[in-house]
Amino acid sequence: KMLRRALCTMLLVGALPSLAVSQGHISVVLLGATGDLAKKYLWQGLFQLYMDQVSSGHSFTFHGAALTALEPGQKLMFDVLKNLPCPLDESPNRCAVLKDQFLKLSQYHQLKTAENYSVLNREIETLLRQEGLKEAGRIFYFSVPPFAYTEIARHINSSCRPPPGAWLRVVLEKPFGHDLESAQQLAAELKSFFREEEMYRVDHYLGKQAVAHILPFRDQNRQFLDPIWNRHHVERVEIVLKEIVDAKGRTSFYEQYGVIRDVLQNHLTEALMFLTMELPGNLSRAEEVLQCKLQALQALRGLEKQSAVLGQYQAYASHVREELQKGQDYVSTTPTFAGVLVHSDSLRWEGVPFLLTSGKALDERVGYVRVLFKNRAYCTQSEALRDAGHSQCKPKQIVFYIGHGALNTPAVLVSRNLFRPIMPEGSWREVAGQPELHIFGQPLSEYYVYNPVKERDAYSVLISNIYHGRKDFFITTENLLASWAFWTPLLSSVSHQAPRLYPGGVENQHLLDFEMVSGELAFTVAEPAELLNTDRAMPSEYKMIQSKFRQSPLVSAWPEVLISQLASDVEKTANRAVARSGQFHLALSGGSSPVALFQRLARHHYDFPWRHTHLWLVDERCVPLTDPESNFFSLHSHLLQSIRVPYFNVHPMPVHLNQRLCVEEDGGTELYAKEIAALVANASFDLVLLGLGTDGHTASLFPDSENGLEGAQAVVLTESPIKPHQRMSLSLPLINRAQQVFVLVMGKGKHDVTTQISRVGREPRKWPISGVSPSSGQLVWYVDYEALLG
Repeated sequence: KMLRRALCTMLLVGALPSLAVSQGHISVVLLGATGDLAKKYLWQGLFQLYMDQVSSGHSFTFHGAALTALEPGQKLMFDVLKNLPCPLDESPNRCAVLKDQFLKLSQYHQLKTAENYSVLNREIETLLRQEGLKEAGRIFYFSVPPFAYTEIARHINSSCRPPPGAWLRVVLEKPFGHDLESAQQLAAELKSFFREEEMYRVDHYLGKQAVAHILPFRDQNRQFLDPIWNRHHVERVEIVLKEIVDAKGRTSFYEQYGVIRDVLQNHLTEALMFLTMELPGNLSRAEEVLQCKLQALQALRGLEKQSAVLGQYQAYASHVREELQKGQDYVSTTPTFAGVLVHSDSLRWEGVPFLLTSGKALDERVGYVRVLFKNRAYCTQSEALRDAGHSQCKPKQIVFYIGHGALNTPAVLVSRNLFRPIMPEGSWREVAGQPELHIFGQPLSEYYVYNPVKERDAYSVLISNIYHGRKDFFITTENLLASWAFWTPLLSSVSHQAPRLYPGGVENQHLLDFEMVSGELAFTVAEPAELLNTDRAMPSEYKMIQSKFRQSPLVSAWPEVLISQLASDVEKTANRAVARSGQFHLALSGGSSPVALFQRLARHHYDFPWRHTHLWLVDERCVPLTDPESNFFSLHSHLLQSIRVPYFNVHPMPVHLNQRLCVEEDGGTELYAKEIAALVANASFDLVLLGLGTDGHTASLFPDSENGLEGAQAVVLTESPIKPHQRMSLSLPLINRAQQVFVLVMGKGKHDVTTQISRVGREPRKWPISGVSPSSGQLVWYVDYEALLG
């Protein structure tokens, strides 16, 4: 019988020391057994698992499966298995025996229909019954496209689960969705068939030895790292994966996903989590590790369009047209290069820039995680007079070198002027630094350098962890959705942005160099004119439009330019007011439109007279001020916490009095009106910033509002047609007493109402915005191209 013959042969040649009491049988089913990933990595990883665990007491069978019919599929699979190489550190005799056994224990199945899965289940049960073995568990490895996951999951759940008492482990390959919504849908579908503990989502970077060692390194070197692993000592962190190959042959995948989804959302984010997460008390407790990782993900500050620089190698468009049969006029905005600036709002990392960079057709193939420390030392004496290797004036850094590049091996490097790290002797060894080899501008001899004792392929590491049930090396549903929630807003905002063209390879020169400016990224050099595709409309070709809208000045431009101009105009207005009266009273609307303005003011306008500025709210939702729905909460998150404005100059609306919200008898509106009258001369704000709703509302004054459109009341309670319904708002008469009123309108969704408003007269009951007309001040409209032109 197959299993018995295999075990007896191994005993005869000494492969097994003794026939231990069986711990049960494990069936491994590799779906997509004849595909590229299986050929390149997975069969080798399964063979390595077999060699490592053959003496563990478990017995194994390996089932390759695909849609291909039995005979051709069998031939394809066994051609791969016969060519599996033996590891260099394995004795040839033992490896030859084990390889022979591995082939005998492997069989091919066509898995296409529900009946095919039932047949496979019966074969596994029959085999175990004949051999008198107890089933320990089953591993199903999905090396198939994600669109096939749901159907396969349904078949496994209905007819191929192991019996009670045996475990099931289902291994899923990326991509896990295309954005947050698709990831949620896929997760919900899989959840209907498998429990969370049964699913192992693979990110093969978690199996890379240098990446996998980040947490153990931090844990073992706590005594050195605890004082310096924080914002006070770390200058910046770089997480980089560069490739020299292009996307040729993969343009179908790349057109759908691009470099951010392919590399940054998964591989580089996982490395980032290992760096930024708080260390759990016990690294061996997977649930603690995963919880700390989730908290680190949730602490990341949201990304914006300005957080990224994007590029596309010049030949990419022709590769797409050729492979996907697109016409010559086809223009792709898919990025093949991205640099993204990430910040964490955790107390440990606040203010530290994390740069995530990846691209194709670059100058070298290399991957690394580099932590660069601040250097406060100034050395008066010449470097020639001191021990250069330990000089406090040299850069201080820790590098987790993932592979390739100058070292061409996984490694951990620690500057000698930092500390001598503690490394596990059995798995990492110190190697002598070669002075002629330079890493980040320093001779290798200026680092403590460690290599793995035994280099292992990432998939071999991960397959071993699947076997051992180590969930912390895999992506949970909760962590996956948190990652997509972080990346999706950026992906949406740059989806139609034309990336910078670059020639590829060493010809890129400085073209892809970028710099951090006030929390944003920008390329350091202009894109050469000869690289620009003349068929492609570039945003920079459109100049700012200045004209009239409803008989008032109009400023229109692309969003970034518009916000920049608006921020400058707000600052000019502020300086004029302070010069005139010593104070600047600014009333700000809520909603999403002014967020970009708040961020621009916080990051670029360091001369703004905040000390002399009073900040008021135009309107507020009747929720606690700490509620994310609150306009004040948004103002605080995007502006107040980043500027130095006196605490007593900030005036939130009193919507929460006597432990209740917007109750008329509490007199919140009268309180706010009195505060305005006491502090603002003639109750005339220097500047009121308004928005425009798709129904024509402005502030929280809605069509047919009972309050606020006319009369003597300065501050009113109103009802919104959408939740939260209750609002507090400045009235139209009070708004119209302002010296200046700016109305900001952005987005394609506002095009219809913008067109409508351009045609109507003064009808505030129908269109409240049409009633905005400062009695002795000026009204200016700031409308982006999408809202203005559609």
